[in-house]
Amino acid sequence: MRNMKTRCIVFVGILCLSTNAFGDDPPVVFLWTNGAPHSEGKTAEQNVKITAKGERVVTGVNKPSLTLFIPDKSKTTGVGVLIAPGGGHRQLSFDSEGCFIGQWLAERGIAGFVMANRLAREAGSTYTLDDELADTQRAMRTICSRSEEWNIDPAKLGMIGFSAGGELVNMLVQKNDTGKSDATDPIDRFGCKPAFQGLIYPGNSKSIAPTKGSPPAFLLCGANDRPDISEGLPNVYLLFKAASVPVELHIYAGTGHGFGYRPRSDVASNEWPWRFQEWLCTAGFLKESSLLGPPPLRTVAQ
Repeated sequence: MRNMKTRCIVFVGILCLSTNAFGDDPPVVFLWTNGAPHSEGKTAEQNVKITAKGERVVTGVNKPSLTLFIPDKSKTTGVGVLIAPGGGHRQLSFDSEGCFIGQWLAERGIAGFVMANRLAREAGSTYTLDDELADTQRAMRTICSRSEEWNIDPAKLGMIGFSAGGELVNMLVQKNDTGKSDATDPIDRFGCKPAFQGLIYPGNSKSIAPTKGSPPAFLLCGANDRPDISEGLPNVYLLFKAASVPVELHIYAGTGHGFGYRPRSDVASNEWPWRFQEWLCTAGFLKESSLLGPPPLRTVAQ
């Protein structure tokens, strides 16, 4: 669990909070309108804490949801990204590993969907990693079911995840399907395989086992992260290469775990979203004409 100073709980409820970064509240969609499996009888709302940096951390999720960052139809690219924040399956770093990157993507014509999933390792939790996987599968199906409404091409819908969220990406890649055509619930008729995957300092990297049919991968970590990530992810890169799966790896020097993305930061690792956008072009999901240029130059101390 990450060390994090937090203030008192200042909000309780669904993630439709206004922040200076976003202006108006982004829409929130629940993944199950009648309640998620294994959440029966749980009525407590989720908790939102504010860190010393003014960022939200979420716990107590009983009603899994998506917070939507949908670009204007005039500049949409048809690409969509399901975003899974990290937090050791105990909490969700909802801004630095979720909404900040969702907003960044939307500004560039890419739809971002930030998932608030149930947490298997939170104190007192009755949930399992299988419940987290079910939320992830349901999130992909939900986006596909409303792809026309949200101007998404299902063939260009992928997923990125940070830390524990990266573990969920890998779980989804290993356990997905094309949907059940005869399902009673119409959302279950849609598939849940991501078109691409972004593994951002992913947890449980030893379980990543790409095969020839795995989605193209974008890999990212810091050189000062714990060994299973900083040394494990280069090995994962070689596994993708051996399986003939298109892959790109970035490792930032002097960087540890959980750096995420912050709009006003000028550290080197904060430039990774531009590298991700460029990779989407290389992988064939974006056109070069959709690129908005490089990030602003960093201020280097003399």
